[in-house]
Amino acid sequence: MNIARYIDHTQLAPNTTESDILKLCQEGLEYGFRAICVAGTWVEFSRAQLAGSPVLLAAVLGFPHGNSTSSSKCLEAEAYFGNGAEELDMVINVGWMLSGRTKQIETELKLIRKAVPEGVLKLILETCYLNDGQKRLACQLALETGWDYVKTSTGFGTAGATLADVRLMKEEVKNTMGIKASGGIRDYVTAQKYLQAGATRIGTSSGPAIVAEGARFSQKGNL
Repeated sequence: MNIARYIDHTQLAPNTTESDILKLCQEGLEYGFRAICVAGTWVEFSRAQLAGSPVLLAAVLGFPHGNSTSSSKCLEAEAYFGNGAEELDMVINVGWMLSGRTKQIETELKLIRKAVPEGVLKLILETCYLNDGQKRLACQLALETGWDYVKTSTGFGTAGATLADVRLMKEEVKNTMGIKASGGIRDYVTAQKYLQAGATRIGTSSGPAIVAEGARFSQKGNL
């Protein structure tokens, strides 16, 4: 298994600099990651670095809290896609979900899908704040509104991905959507466990270390 092709290599810290993004893009090209994931302000710069390569460019949307307005999320989506992003990772409005405002969430997801009909859309559930029923409902809403992935976490909440959550998401969406596990995945063995549980993407800022560890396991014939 070429684990690099499952990794969205990520740099989303608030103090991220241009040199950090340049390094991220260079590592994306060097290791052949599936995508790099950046904040919207770095989309144009990253697009220039990745030009002509198979590495995809993802941007985060409504990040990290998900409680910006639907109209502002639509503007973000259009701008990032227009500036070269191919995938968008959007945080669900957690407050709406906890308040039972299902209709507002459904409407928002439809608006974003309409704003970027050709973009790959990943819905970040921020699972640490939701109960199992709410997680299942969020998966159903993403599926029904034409989104492409459900994703566990931003990495900025009280907890990140769990294997139990990925298994729950897999039960809900089966093979109809991708599943991205993100938040706290820093080594090869853990990444493998998430893929075995049903994840189809791994979001991490530890991509090079995971690939290097995977190469060592391969040489030893362990995995």
